[in-house]
Order: sequence, then C-alpha cells, then structure tokens
Amino acid sequence: MAEQVIRILIVDDHPVVRNGISGMCASVEDFTVVGEAGDGPEAVRLTLSLDPDVVLMDLRMPGGGGAEAIATLTRRGSQARVLVLTTYETDRDIMAALDAGATGYLLKDARPEELFTAIRAAAAGESVLSPAVATRVISRVRSSGAEALSQREVEVLTLVARGRTNREIARALFVSEATVKTHLGHVFDKLGVKDRASAVATAYERGVLGT
Repeated sequence: MAEQVIRILIVDDHPVVRNGISGMCASVEDFTVVGEAGDGPEAVRLTLSLDPDVVLMDLRMPGGGGAEAIATLTRRGSQARVLVLTTYETDRDIMAALDAGATGYLLKDARPEELFTAIRAAAAGESVLSPAVATRVISRVRSSGAEALSQREVEVLTLVARGRTNREIARALFVSEATVKTHLGHVFDKLGVKDRASAVATAYERGVLGT
C-alpha cells in the first residue's frame, strides 16, 4: 500500500531558510511542500486555503509572529498540525506557542532526520519537543502548585513530551500499551485536558513534568 503523503506549509521570513527546508523536504518520498509564507498573516491565509497536514512555523517574523498565527488558526478550527521550527527557546516563546495550540516545538539546529521524524509525528498528532526544550520543561518541575502526578505518570508524560508513541513508551518502561493508555488517561484527568498535545502544553504552564 502506498505511503500517505504529508502535505507541508513552510513559514519563515527568510527566503533562504524556506528554500533550504523546502529542498530537504522535497528529498523525502512521503513529503510534499504545498506552499511557503513569510509572516504570520500569510501563514494563516495559506493554511486555511491549502489545508496542509503540517505547518512548519517560525515564531518571530516582521509583519506578524508565529504564536499569533497559531492562535488564529486554533480559533478558526484549522485541522493542520503546527510544528514550531525556530532558533528561540525561551520559556516565554515556548509557552506562547504551546498555549496557542502548537503540536510541537523544534529548534533549527535539529538534524534533517530529526526534522523528518518530527514532521511525521506531528502529522500523526503526536507532541514533539526538541531535546533542549524538553530539558527546559524538566527544569521547571518544582514551580508548580498543580495536582501532583504519580512518578509513573510523570515518566509517561515526559516521554510523550519527547515525541514517543504509546508503543515506544511501553517498551521504555517495560509495561503494556494498555497500561500506558491508563496512565495517560489519569494524566489527562489530573491536568484537565483531552489530548497529548494539550497535556504537554499544560505541563509547561504548570511545571508538572519531571524525570
């Protein structure tokens, strides 16, 4: 059976960067680049008209930033998964993007293979965080007054934040996939969320992730 092609929109204010990313994606059999945008408003317009599977979104752009564009797309019911691809890793940037509805957050120093894996994960609805960003999340553990997760729930959520699937989490923790799903259900209930991406975003906000 033919592999499903992932339709990608690239958003960055630097044409050279857009061209570079587009060229890399063009080399991958199951990717196709359907458009490019140079700022947030154009990203919103093209996302709504082209309906890509994944939007690679820079954050700080003249004419309109990425976080605002993500929030607008979320409000307008866009089904596209937004994967932030940026050089910025401040808590403010990370929180703004994830709170707005981003599926993942990757830094531009990522290797091509990491980017490709993140795009596929985002298209599947999985949350993806750059290792450097995940480290920042973990460093915020003690800042929260939110309802505590169990140690096992924290371990599961940390692996979710790193883009692991349920099967991969089960293998890493030596438990069944059913057990992972149960733990995730408890995490969702405690954080008041309904999906993995929201769990990661809320964990950022409340600082409940840990090692």
